[in-house]
Amino acid sequence: MNDISYNSAHSDSAILGDIGEFLKSKRIDQNLTQDEVAERAAISRSTLSLAERGENIALANLLKILRVLDALYVFEQFRTAPQISPLQLAKEDEKKRKRASKNNSQPNNDDTGW
Repeated sequence: MNDISYNSAHSDSAILGDIGEFLKSKRIDQNLTQDEVAERAAISRSTLSLAERGENIALANLLKILRVLDALYVFEQFRTAPQISPLQLAKEDEKKRKRASKNNSQPNNDDTGW
């Protein structure tokens, strides 16, 4: 969220606390009250308050909050790119055309009809 690298040494509650601080910071930066965010996210204000305090909430509710705060970009790190093996890459390269071919659809001008 702020380029913090997490490893197994960070407790779940510490990570939830960081998420809560992030949510609260984004909300305040946008000059929104908890009531406004909760209403737009279709959740209760107490659920938002729990999230901002670093308590457990449903993932679906977190998504709603992040969407309202225009902060879904935090999930970009979760995207995975398909991995192509070097062998598969080489096979795909073999299939590519290496040269242009002569167009055989034009009539042959050498044919005089004899």
